[in-house]
Amino acid sequence: MLRIGYVRLPDRESCADTAMLKAAGCHVVRAEEHTALTDEPQILGSILDFIGAGDQLVVTRLDRLALTGRDILDVLDRLEARGATFQILEPELCSDGPTGAALRAVLEAVSAMEPARAPRRRPAEVRQIRALQQAGVGPVEIARRLGVSRMTVWRKLRAIEA
Repeated sequence: MLRIGYVRLPDRESCADTAMLKAAGCHVVRAEEHTALTDEPQILGSILDFIGAGDQLVVTRLDRLALTGRDILDVLDRLEARGATFQILEPELCSDGPTGAALRAVLEAVSAMEPARAPRRRPAEVRQIRALQQAGVGPVEIARRLGVSRMTVWRKLRAIEA
């Protein structure tokens, strides 16, 4: 059984968490910097693609894994699909056995109370905005077509003119 430690937080704090994961017997420990702009953590995605049956993902605390209950449930689903388990060191919980069922029930209740996510807008490229402007399309229509805010279009057009 391979134990893989994972932590998602600012770099300055990851040393203590990394040491704790190694002391807990993790064979591999991966840390990733948390940013609000990160849609899906890349290192966590790689771990979830790599982890195999019988392996275990270990985190120091639940908030070191993901930002929302729904995200944590998604990780649990992916682990279960691969035959892997999940362990939290503080408080000590594991996704298999009776504590796993209780953990899932609590996370489902929490995620049901979380507000719905607003769809993420993709960044508009300056060349797309410029091409539409040169074709005679107005800023409001450019924003609608590209799925971005009008302010984004105005800022990028001002940057082009400067």
